[in-house]
Amino acid sequence: MEPVQGESKRDCWTVAFGNAYNQEERVVCAGYDNGDIKLFDLKNMSLRWETNIKNGVCSVEFDRKDINMNKLVATSLEGKFHVFDMRTQHPTKGFASISEKAHKSTMWQVRHLPQNRDIFITSGGAGSLHLWKYEYPAQRSKKDSEGVEMGVAGSVSLLQNVTLSTQPISSLDWSPDKRGLCVCSAFDQTVRVLIVTKLNKI
Repeated sequence: MEPVQGESKRDCWTVAFGNAYNQEERVVCAGYDNGDIKLFDLKNMSLRWETNIKNGVCSVEFDRKDINMNKLVATSLEGKFHVFDMRTQHPTKGFASISEKAHKSTMWQVRHLPQNRDIFITSGGAGSLHLWKYEYPAQRSKKDSEGVEMGVAGSVSLLQNVTLSTQPISSLDWSPDKRGLCVCSAFDQTVRVLIVTKLNKI
């Protein structure tokens, strides 16, 4: 997938699949060095939506890729993350979103808990991990002044945070079958295996 003729090429830093709820539907979301986020519909090879978060996009992830698009989280160089509600797309305003300044340095990665897609973890350039929970609003959509459906963003709350290293935590992942088990790597050349407890009570 190339930019249209006349557009400048930007560095693509991160990609994620989503919307794979049947054999035909697929999207891929891409994040770029200039803050662009682009959503490509692979079924008809077209650009479905784009926005800009004004800072390099380090990581994007759908809360689950094998369902109808639900939520997308994007992290940035400036330590901020954005949560987009992907259920309702307004023709001009796009998707509803919220943003949160979470780390004092680059937010390298986001990963959703496989057993509860409303819980996700972010890793930072100062060696910290933050555990978050997304809360849905009372109504996920409403009609604008012209009667067109538009999304309503929810809120996020910080559940826990810990500093593990003086170096950036560059990569992490959850175990798909052991709730709370995760692994991360950092620039201090250390791989750490972690257990997050009480996730079944959240």
